[in-house]
Amino acid sequence: MSKDEINAFLGSGTRYQGQLNFQGAVRIDGTFTGEITSDGTLIVGTDAIIDGTLNVGQLVLSGTVNGEVTATRKIVIHKTGIINGTIRTPALIMEDGARIEGEVHMGADSTATAQ
Repeated sequence: MSKDEINAFLGSGTRYQGQLNFQGAVRIDGTFTGEITSDGTLIVGTDAIIDGTLNVGQLVLSGTVNGEVTATRKIVIHKTGIINGTIRTPALIMEDGARIEGEVHMGADSTATAQ
């Protein structure tokens, strides 16, 4: 299994509540409420809604996240992506149209303070 291959997929219409821990990459296109922890990549699809706390290596966002997000490597927000809450990451990439409502903490020390 390659590093970029998706290990799990929560499809559109799926509702999940609880805790998610994974390695590699996971894609969510449904609704998730709870805590997500991984040093891998979380891919959030256009129609996805996540409410909770994210501690991941990398976030690739096209949907909506409400809560606190910590990414140890980077966050990529596509034009349909929305984050309502606090972000901690050393690198942030945003396309035109992407939105953040909340606080952004960047730099090498930003992810260490959230742990």
